[in-house]
Amino acid sequence: MTTLIDIGPFELGLAALLILLNMGISIWLRLGLARNLALAALRMTVQLLLVGFILESIFALNHPVPVLGMGLLMASLAGVSAVRRTKRRFAGIYFSSLFSVLAASSLVTGAAVTGILRVEPWFTAQYLIPLLGMVLGNALNGISLALDRFMEGVLTQRDRIETSLTLGASRWEAAHFLVRDSLRTGMIPVINSMMVMGLVSLPGMMTGQILAGAAPADAVRYQIVITFMIAASSALGAFGVTVLAFFRLFSASHQLRATELKDA
Repeated sequence: MTTLIDIGPFELGLAALLILLNMGISIWLRLGLARNLALAALRMTVQLLLVGFILESIFALNHPVPVLGMGLLMASLAGVSAVRRTKRRFAGIYFSSLFSVLAASSLVTGAAVTGILRVEPWFTAQYLIPLLGMVLGNALNGISLALDRFMEGVLTQRDRIETSLTLGASRWEAAHFLVRDSLRTGMIPVINSMMVMGLVSLPGMMTGQILAGAAPADAVRYQIVITFMIAASSALGAFGVTVLAFFRLFSASHQLRATELKDA
């Protein structure tokens, strides 16, 4: 069985040189991205090193409270990040995003840990935290895309929606097409990724396990489970945030409240 190759500070320094390629292209073509690339690389490195240190401490404790606390923090940051990627805001948008990402990730990760993988104990950080992290990252994308599409649609299709409402349509009859399009937008990236997975790309979970010495067949099975988790969480998250936005922007008296939308 292949052993894991250790990566030390020297190897990290060599890997950091690769980002110079991006910066060189930016400087050569005057894209104005060199500073942002350097800052992003620095932030990513610091954040990952800090997370690695925190996770080592949590793994050593082997207690549900710090594990759940870490999961809640990750979900909260994902919910906030999803909103920050949108161009519009409305009252309660952060709650809608937080609730959607937390509900979707909790349901899917909980079902996988207790029902599919049957981890004992269920709060084992080695399994729960990485699985939750992968689910959250993709649920965040689905939520932000669906939410942004719905809010933009409310403004661009305002005349069509208000005409339908004026003619006696209910709020659902007037806006169901927009809900449908928003959900489709939120789910398309995951579907596209699944279409080429294994042929064009080798996913991170599978690659990481193979590099760590796992048998390719075992890594493939884990990746299939993770992919189905990601697809489910993206769909649930997009559905939840779109429905909450729908009820916020369409009143119970079947009126459109487009004026509640503000620029970010």
